[in-house]
Amino acid sequence: MYYIGIDLGTSAVKLLLMDREGAVQKIVSREYPVEYPAPGWSQQNPEDWKRESFAGIRELTDGLSAEDVRGISFGGQMHGLVALDTADRVIRPAILWNDGRCKEETDYLNETIGRERLFSLTGNIAFAGFTAPKLLWMKKHEPELFHRIRKIMLPKDYLAWCLTGVHSTDYSDASGTLLLDVKRRVWSEEMLDICGLSMEQMPRLFESFEPVGRIKPELAARLGVAADCVVAAGAGDNAAAAVGTGTVGEGGCNISVGTSGTVFISGRDFRADNNYALHAFAHADGCYHLMGCMLSAASCNKWWMDGILGTGDYQREQEAVGALGENPVFFLPYLMGERSPHNNPDARGVFIGLSMDTDRARMTQAVLEGVAFAIRDSFEVAKSLGICPEQASICGGGARSALWKRIFANVLNKRIAELETEEGPSLGAAMLAAVADGAFPCVEAAAGRIVKTVRTIEPEPALAAKYEARYQKFRKLYPALEKVFGEIV
Repeated sequence: MYYIGIDLGTSAVKLLLMDREGAVQKIVSREYPVEYPAPGWSQQNPEDWKRESFAGIRELTDGLSAEDVRGISFGGQMHGLVALDTADRVIRPAILWNDGRCKEETDYLNETIGRERLFSLTGNIAFAGFTAPKLLWMKKHEPELFHRIRKIMLPKDYLAWCLTGVHSTDYSDASGTLLLDVKRRVWSEEMLDICGLSMEQMPRLFESFEPVGRIKPELAARLGVAADCVVAAGAGDNAAAAVGTGTVGEGGCNISVGTSGTVFISGRDFRADNNYALHAFAHADGCYHLMGCMLSAASCNKWWMDGILGTGDYQREQEAVGALGENPVFFLPYLMGERSPHNNPDARGVFIGLSMDTDRARMTQAVLEGVAFAIRDSFEVAKSLGICPEQASICGGGARSALWKRIFANVLNKRIAELETEEGPSLGAAMLAAVADGAFPCVEAAAGRIVKTVRTIEPEPALAAKYEARYQKFRKLYPALEKVFGEIV
């Protein structure tokens, strides 16, 4: 038996075929465009997701017996607004997680409605990437389109609807809308009222591992899957990646270094950060998690390598990096603004400490270290809540760099676990599909069977001490520049 995990990313969809034992049999990736209609805006056509995902499923199942493909699930980019009309047609391009057009609406929610009220209703405050500010923006700037909305969807849930005809979402993804009472796991009627919405416009809520439905009969043969193939609700990309790295149950920790960067700490009980720096979300295992999210992580390295240095040879550039922990150059990785812990869409990337002897190797090193320092910011918030995991697994494109992993281990002063299979959200999604089909009794059981650690990178005491001193300097830079960011943007 086989299960398909679909990772609906920002620039591409990655599809993975996993067998019942958890072995990855095949991976397919298909790209689609992102539209930038105005500075700071970011949107996509959901039909591109459908077209490339369906083509990817057909490619995965080529040569297989359809009856052997038993389940499909998702890990998807979070927060995106997909609005459907009464005929289930997409009303406008989906506004994405990294879109910055909603600053006024975010400020309205945090300042006028108030952070304390939002926190009491949802367990979180408003961030520019969340779905609720997008809806308020649409209500103000596109009122005719707003009043045509029949159903509000999140990106991966649009794919689930295309496959099943069911309007659904899961608790982990819904947590990032600012419309869910996360602790009680229900839509917040007060938040819906604040945004001018009704309960009827919201999709039905499922656990990530629950079946949403079965694939439409007319699609089964076309896509090469069983006629009774189960479609599970899936999870937000970070929760799905956490499942794929075994970060489930009490005390698990994962770092994701993808386009964005996250610190993900799982727990059985609902916990929230009263200082609002970490998100308190539902988890794909049926429990909860705290998450810190930075908007630009591996994308900082891609920007520096591809856009500035004009090279695709990342390894060669990293081989030129000199002594770790001694770099006088700092980099603030806020190329798209920042979420955790600063919640400032006006923040921008900064190099500081340049001198006449600064070379490209030191600047490359500063980019890698800057991302690690910013990830540590979220760990510092967790530490203030009494949560201090000693080990973290790592996933995402940045996890392929041995140098970057060594930097993370020493900046964080934590063991970093390398996994046998590092496929992030797509593997986690396939695992959720297997649970939905009954191959495993629960998500923790699936993770215990499938996820294996092959190597642990230990922090080096002398180097960790050097990075401790560098981090204490790094953390002074944002407060010194905060007012300047507001003036220059």
